[in-house]
Amino acid sequence: MAYGAERIDSEPVRSWLTDWDWLDDGWGENAIDIWNDVREQCPVATTERYGRAFMPVTMEAVRQIANDTENFSSIWVNVSRPDAPRTPAPPITSDPPDHHGHRRLILPAFNPKTVAGTEEDLRHFCRKLIAEIGDSPTADAAVQYSQHIPVHGICILTGLPEEDADLFRDWIYKNFQLAPKDNNVRIQVMTEMGAYISEILKDRLANPKDDLLTVIANAEIDGKEVDWNIKVGYVRLQIVAGIDTTWSAIGSGLWHFAQHNDQVQRLLAVPNDHELWQTANEEVLRYYAPVTMARKVVKDVEVSGCPMHAGDQTLVTFPAANHDPAEFENPGEFILDRQNNRHVAFGLGIHRCAGSNLARLEMIVAFQEWLRAFPSYSLDPSKKTTWANGQVRGPRVLPVLTGR
Repeated sequence: MAYGAERIDSEPVRSWLTDWDWLDDGWGENAIDIWNDVREQCPVATTERYGRAFMPVTMEAVRQIANDTENFSSIWVNVSRPDAPRTPAPPITSDPPDHHGHRRLILPAFNPKTVAGTEEDLRHFCRKLIAEIGDSPTADAAVQYSQHIPVHGICILTGLPEEDADLFRDWIYKNFQLAPKDNNVRIQVMTEMGAYISEILKDRLANPKDDLLTVIANAEIDGKEVDWNIKVGYVRLQIVAGIDTTWSAIGSGLWHFAQHNDQVQRLLAVPNDHELWQTANEEVLRYYAPVTMARKVVKDVEVSGCPMHAGDQTLVTFPAANHDPAEFENPGEFILDRQNNRHVAFGLGIHRCAGSNLARLEMIVAFQEWLRAFPSYSLDPSKKTTWANGQVRGPRVLPVLTGR
């Protein structure tokens, strides 16, 4: 099957208001400033780089899109080439009425009681990673720490083999950083993941275990067996959405705290179960929300005065909404004990993140263990932090001085 030219070659962004590109080198580290600058001029930015696509930057616009399943479809959850091949990964790529059955099947694996039961395992794992850093005066808080924790967590709850972590990370990188502009990469990743997941699910049919993979392998909705490609999509979602998102949130928090030792000391002065840790965790989620979703426009509609037409694409820019001064007092200030914090880091509406309980636990455990181990760590001034662009934004290389 042909999908047109091999890839989109992009020039640097000329205007974030009329020519935005979430894969531009300026996006990762500067996205918050970009959204704030756009918001001062217009609630919705546009681009023609991927066909016509929109970028809402206010809570009002984001909320309208996220809650409107009549005019916006989740069959497209990222802004990519208009001719990009896409495969289902429900429940995130499903619309009503099908969505409810898919979500109901996945959700029990991530209920609060099940997630809470992983805490001690997660703490032990974080301490193991810290022990491997040892007394070194330098470390990479992303490569040596944050990127490993969500892999461990998602493998605990799903049954995915943790020894394949490097493979998962390679697929994640290609899926988010390369595939939106290059259909060949998208096809490669879809093919590799499909073959890998099919093999695991077939094994679970023959050798069932007490895990989510076995549930998926035998999945039925309303007494009818789920199509095999949908089962593969369930697992693809766990790999793509369950790892990079929380890895990015942990990394962003560690990048922040490395520059604010006064906040570190406030946290270390209270026990792990103190409310301050919870409010700090939520503020990391608000301020550094890593995930931007997307929708396909399926009917002509207007959003904050901006006309959108069937066939267009639009981001659902949850991180930008978290910095809207119409919703948050002093949104540009990181407030450790912020009380009024109805952030949308986990989304809005029917597609609100099913794994939010796990993400919150992974984050707070990761912060507690790292900050107590390295109470005076800081950014390494001789090296540069590098950020991922696009749909999931966060540090990929985070050089620090450990203080040891």
